[in-house]
Amino acid sequence: MPEAGEGRGRTPVPVRLPASREALAGLRAGDPVTLSGPVFTARDATHARLLAEVRERGGELPYGLAGQTLFYAGPTPPAAGRPAGAVGPTTAKRMDAATPELLAAGIVATIGKGPRSGEVVAACVEHGAVYFAAVGGAAALLATHVTSAEAIAYPELGTEALVRLELAEFPAFVAIDTLGADLYGSAAREWARGRQGSTDDVEEGQ
Repeated sequence: MPEAGEGRGRTPVPVRLPASREALAGLRAGDPVTLSGPVFTARDATHARLLAEVRERGGELPYGLAGQTLFYAGPTPPAAGRPAGAVGPTTAKRMDAATPELLAAGIVATIGKGPRSGEVVAACVEHGAVYFAAVGGAAALLATHVTSAEAIAYPELGTEALVRLELAEFPAFVAIDTLGADLYGSAAREWARGRQGSTDDVEEGQ
């Protein structure tokens, strides 16, 4: 599996959403990006409902989601003059079980935080999809990059409803690219190599 690119993308790459698969194919794990355009928020409950609808529709996504980006987030109500008072990424692995099927149905990118499973990495390669990682713990700051919010489906789920957000230069990183390079996996391997090297140095100095 390719390693995440080193030394690339110190200047954020502007990505206009919805992004074509050709545009996504030019991104590499580790690249900082700014995302502008529509995304659709979806967490656990929404994923369960979307999967049920996709299966009922013979593999077709509802609500015009084909070619779109899912953001694992639950935006809070408007506050401080913003369409969403706060919006931060949810731990992505909670959605791992549903992600390959949704990518196969036509979702082209996801946004969350934390590592993904090997099955999600493989699905990104198979379907030319990308996983973007956003910084956790900065929900109020990230909300300043949201220019509109509109509930599309499942309003009874509250903050877990399917909401269309319009983003403006939303900061993120490419965590998994279309070649299967995995930023989290590469970082873990680099840490393990460094730890092993430190252990070897200590043993040699004894």
